[in-house]
Amino acid sequence: MIHSLFMINGAGDVFMEKHWKSIINRSVCDYFFDAQRKASSPDDVPPVVTTPHHYLISIYRCQLYFVAVCTTEVPPLFVIEFLHRVVDTFEDYFTECTESLVKEHYVVVYELLDEMLDNGFPLATESNILKELIKPPNILRTIANTVTGRSNVSATLPTGQLSNIPWRRTGVKYTNNEAYFDVIEEVDAIIDKSGSTIFAEIQGYVDCCIKLSGMPDLTLSFINPRLFDDVSFHPCVRFKRWESERILSFVPPDGNFRLMSYHIGSQNMVAIPVYVRHNISFREIGGGKLDITVGPKQTMGKMVEGVILEIPMSKSVLNVTLVSSQGKYTFDPVSKVLVWDVGRIDPTRLPNLRGSINLQSGAPPPESNPAIAVQFSINQLAVSGLKVNRLDMYGEKYKPFKGVKYVTKAGRFQVRT
Repeated sequence: MIHSLFMINGAGDVFMEKHWKSIINRSVCDYFFDAQRKASSPDDVPPVVTTPHHYLISIYRCQLYFVAVCTTEVPPLFVIEFLHRVVDTFEDYFTECTESLVKEHYVVVYELLDEMLDNGFPLATESNILKELIKPPNILRTIANTVTGRSNVSATLPTGQLSNIPWRRTGVKYTNNEAYFDVIEEVDAIIDKSGSTIFAEIQGYVDCCIKLSGMPDLTLSFINPRLFDDVSFHPCVRFKRWESERILSFVPPDGNFRLMSYHIGSQNMVAIPVYVRHNISFREIGGGKLDITVGPKQTMGKMVEGVILEIPMSKSVLNVTLVSSQGKYTFDPVSKVLVWDVGRIDPTRLPNLRGSINLQSGAPPPESNPAIAVQFSINQLAVSGLKVNRLDMYGEKYKPFKGVKYVTKAGRFQVRT
């Protein structure tokens, strides 16, 4: 299965490696670096790189590459899912996953990787079990371990490890019992020059923060569950119940977890929540002109926030002289990327960016106009129209506090000019 794991930073340095079976020389990463050099962006590096004797399976998250080395053929999605689980665990333990934090907590990282993989096969990947096995680091525990020479690893087996509900520990108690659900949808879209939608789909997920005492059994139902084209569940969800009744029935893990991910394809009508009016033109002499306006569309009266437009200019562009009615813009003369940070859109005064583009002297005008990458977020709106109907709890007598929040964000949202 998985022989080794290499963590690589943005500069291409291997700053951590872990081997489970036999030590594989880090020179195997040269094949990965070759593939990385050919890719136009970090996200475009092929997830599976084949070498004469190994398979390199990688993910890119938190500005870091996580590269797993396998010597035999394995299902790539199995390894990719495990790598994502590793990053999720690091974020759970250290609040975020960065090179400096991994280096700071090397001992805990190695302890976690030892428990998560046994002889190359995934073993304990549930956060609840891992936190009982290996205590999350804090200053007092670090000082005590340094003085006494102890490690963070518990001497007793977690209570959930041998039960048929391994994701939940026993004896959970809270003074305030709460269950919060975040329905987050990311819109992936390509909009053509005239404003027509070429492609649009939604990647969504339901993230939970469950703090309930005892062993509650929850059921969550949606008003319109037929919207889903494809779904992926946390192991706690009873799949048979979902297949027959389209109801999520589960005993939840304690704390934060992702209950389900879903996909709504382009065969459904996906609403596009923002529009971009653009006019970018280049002349043979005297550079070019740029005029961009961005506004809300089909947002059900909700405010569009965190709007950022990113425009990668041609190499022949020297600099830009622009005036923005809202927000601020920056142009990097090295990478030739123009970024306009708009912020919140006021529907009564639409943000506008206009001005001139200066080309290098003697350089021909660019052959094609750049594509605009758009970022945005809209609170209290699920653009697919998905709605939670009700949440019921069985097996416990108390009444929990329940809350649902909806967020729509831009995924890969591109407007062609």
